[in-house]
Amino acid sequence: MNLTIDVNNKENHKIVYLMGEIDAFTAPKLKESLLPLTQVEEQLVEVDLQEVNYMDSTGLGVFISALKSTKEYNSEMKLIHMQDRVYRLFKITGLTEIMNIESTVQGGM
Repeated sequence: MNLTIDVNNKENHKIVYLMGEIDAFTAPKLKESLLPLTQVEEQLVEVDLQEVNYMDSTGLGVFISALKSTKEYNSEMKLIHMQDRVYRLFKITGLTEIMNIESTVQGGM
């Protein structure tokens, strides 16, 4: 399955809607879209993961890179509407302790 990325632009606030799977094949596309958004001073980037039903470790790597970028550029990233199965991956790896994650969604697609 592919990954669809849609960015909603607001002043100092971007909402990134993701749909599909984040894996070794689609992670480079996500990184190419997400990192530049985190490289703007004082910008909030919300990543809506409601329609992401699968993610592997390469996807986690993209979000770790984005988190580092937010620290460097004084911006903020928030992960929202995450499916339970994707949330578990963040929980197992301890990333729930260092990333801003809001409102997980029960079940999946």
